[in-house]
Amino acid sequence: MSQDATVPSSPRRPMRADARRNYERILAAAGAAIAQHGVEASLEEIARHAGVGSATLHRHFPSRQALLEAVFKDRVETLCAKARDLATEPDPGAALVTWLHAVGAHAVTNKGLGAALMPGAGDPTLGDTCHTLIVNAGSELLARAHQAHAMRPQVTIIQLLTLVGAIALATEHDSDGAAETDRLLTLVIDGVRQH
Repeated sequence: MSQDATVPSSPRRPMRADARRNYERILAAAGAAIAQHGVEASLEEIARHAGVGSATLHRHFPSRQALLEAVFKDRVETLCAKARDLATEPDPGAALVTWLHAVGAHAVTNKGLGAALMPGAGDPTLGDTCHTLIVNAGSELLARAHQAHAMRPQVTIIQLLTLVGAIALATEHDSDGAAETDRLLTLVIDGVRQH
């Protein structure tokens, strides 16, 4: 977290050093708990593992939704950065496929992210901001792939993210979920590529 971190409810006021440390410890504990137990991880357990009280957790994150969005925002920003890096690759189709595999890997290891990628799933885990970021990042890669005739023209980024989310959701409890997600995603992507 950067030095200019701010209290979520008061974006103009910088956090004190101790508040920033608590914020970072809560995020780290929440990330570990979500990876193990999914988005329904106990807030009390997260506070305990962060070494803070429930009141401190709720002061930083007034709702479960706020905490989940903060946890997933870092992961989504990582995926967006990967999309930006891949946007300069000479093969736009391969760049999109590489990114979709990265999204799948993140989704299967972050229980709940797969469901959040699926529209209409009723899971607001990502929140509007994170959802918009990931859709925009993927849309740019897909547009390049369409221009290169590497993907079927009717395929949308929402459809691709829905497929990735469904596969991650189906495999997140497998003993080797990441590898199975990768294999299934390879099969699916082959079906949407322009031949």
